[in-house]
Amino acid sequence: MNRRRDISTADDSNDRPGKRDAPGHVTTGIKVLVVEDHPIVREGVMTVLERERDIKVVGAAETAREGLRLAVTLRPDVVLLDLKLPDADEFDGVASFAREGRSIVVFTAYDSDEDVFRAIRGGARGYLLKGSPAADIAQAVRQTHAGESYLSPRIAAKLVKGVTEPRARAGLLSGRERGVLRLIAAGQSNRQIAEMLKISERTVKFHVTAIFNKLGADNRAQAVAIAAERGLLSDR
Repeated sequence: MNRRRDISTADDSNDRPGKRDAPGHVTTGIKVLVVEDHPIVREGVMTVLERERDIKVVGAAETAREGLRLAVTLRPDVVLLDLKLPDADEFDGVASFAREGRSIVVFTAYDSDEDVFRAIRGGARGYLLKGSPAADIAQAVRQTHAGESYLSPRIAAKLVKGVTEPRARAGLLSGRERGVLRLIAAGQSNRQIAEMLKISERTVKFHVTAIFNKLGADNRAQAVAIAAERGLLSDR
């Protein structure tokens, strides 16, 4: 019988919120819950994250039901969530986890338009493909915890490439806003966008806020997904 790793009962208790890297010194880590049904993948991801000094894996689950239960008791900052869990049909996976305000990073082998759009519209801040480099997994956790979004390069390219013709609602955004949105889809930060467009970072933030309001998006990943669906990422 396979022994499932359950670190929710590990030696680190609630009064020790971080990793101890030197006598008398405790650093606060980003608390991560891993929800993945394949043991080898789950163990591998946990090992990758536990190597990071600023990330702390607080629990692991192999079903959505168990993951939701642990999310209540462990209160993770970020949930790394497999998209195709055995009991996925019983729960609205991403939306169920996102309702509590946690940052959700989808970790999956599936990259169809339907899967990507549904996950992002459901509240996922990150979409990471299995097989991604270890550095990308850690970076996705950090960026989503910081309130940003993270899309695997292949997913970002897919969203942009898949849109070739603008539709009637393209006029919803100004030319400048569409330009900013295309750079967001390409994974550029506000500072990088400001440098590329030769405008202030404050102006970029103003455009980003306007984009969110006009599209009804809560974050950058949602804005890109909605814009892709509406044909707003075309250069024309």
